[in-house]
Amino acid sequence: MSAHASSDVQSIAIIVLDQFSLIAYTSTIEPIRLANRVLGEDHYRWKTYSLDGNAVQASNGCRISVDGSIADLDDADITLICSGVDVERVFLPRELGTKLRRLNARGRTYGAVCTGSYVLARFNLLEGRRCTIHWENLRSFREEFPDVDVSGDLFAIDRNCITCAGGMAALDMMLRVIAIQHGAYLAHEVAEVALYQNMRSGESAQRHDLESRTGISNVKILDAIRIMDLHIEDPLSCQQLAMTVSLSPRQLERLFRRHFDCTPGQYYLKLRLETARDLLRRTNRAVLDVAIACGFASTSHFTKCYRERYGCTPTEERQSYFWAHGARKGARTRAPLAAVTGS
Repeated sequence: MSAHASSDVQSIAIIVLDQFSLIAYTSTIEPIRLANRVLGEDHYRWKTYSLDGNAVQASNGCRISVDGSIADLDDADITLICSGVDVERVFLPRELGTKLRRLNARGRTYGAVCTGSYVLARFNLLEGRRCTIHWENLRSFREEFPDVDVSGDLFAIDRNCITCAGGMAALDMMLRVIAIQHGAYLAHEVAEVALYQNMRSGESAQRHDLESRTGISNVKILDAIRIMDLHIEDPLSCQQLAMTVSLSPRQLERLFRRHFDCTPGQYYLKLRLETARDLLRRTNRAVLDVAIACGFASTSHFTKCYRERYGCTPTEERQSYFWAHGARKGARTRAPLAAVTGS
C-alpha cells in the first residue's frame, strides 16, 4: 500500500455483511474520524454499504443504516469487507466479486476486517497475498483454502491487500494505515485521543499465551498441549507425546490428572473433537473429510466418539447448527462456490 501526500483525501468504502462484528466496524471508522479531528480537516471520508442497500444487523443485535448497496460502490481508495459470525453461510452475489476484482485491477487497496478474508478467498482475491483472519476461523479457513497464505497475526498488509483479525485489531490496522499515509506522529496522536496506549504491530499474536489461557505454569504440560494442537490430523500416542516432552508416560498422566482430572488421551480426544465440531459448523466438507482431518480413521469411530461427547452425530450437529443459525433467521443460504467465483 503506497503512501499518499497529506493533501490527498482518502475515500474508504466499508461493506458490512449480515451478522458483522460491530466492534470491528467501529474500530475501523474511529481512527480515521479521530485523524480528521486531530488534523482539523477531512483527510478521510467513508461510506458504508450493504449487499442490497438495506440496514444490516450486527452479531450483537444492533442494526445500522447504510449509504447504499454494492451497486453504488464507486472507485474508493480503500474498500473493506466487514463480516462476523457465520460468514461461511452468507449469500455472496456475483456482483460483489466483480466490483472487488475491478478495484484490484485499478490498483486500489482492498481488504477485510474480522472474518472478511473468507469472502476475499471465495472470490480468489487472496492469491499471492498474505492475509489473516480471526483465530476462531483460522483452522477451518486453512482447511477450505489450503493454498492461501493465512497467518494468526493481528493484521497483514501485503501490497494493496490489507486484512485484520477483527475486534480491536482493526484499530491497530487503521493506525498503521494512518502512519503509512501521514506519518507515525499522527498515528500516535490518534491513539492518544482514543486512550489506546499500546499500538501493536501486525505480527503480534491474536490470543493470550497458553499459560494465561489455562492458568497452568508447568512447562511440560504446556509443551504437551502445544504438540497436541500441532498434531490434530496425525495424533501421537501417549508414549510418543511423553517422549517429546522428556517425560515417562506415567509422569505425563499424573500431570494431566492433577491439572485436568483426565488422562492425556482424554484431553487429546477433547481437542480433536472440538476441532471437528468447528469444521462441521464452519465448512461444507464431507463428514469423512472432517474425521480424517481430526485424526479419525473411520466415520464409524468418529461418530461414536462424537456422540459420546456431544450427544448427537456429526451429521445431526451440522443440520441442527444450520437450522439454528440459518433458516430460523431467514438468512439466505450459501451459494455453490461456482456461483460466486465467476466474473
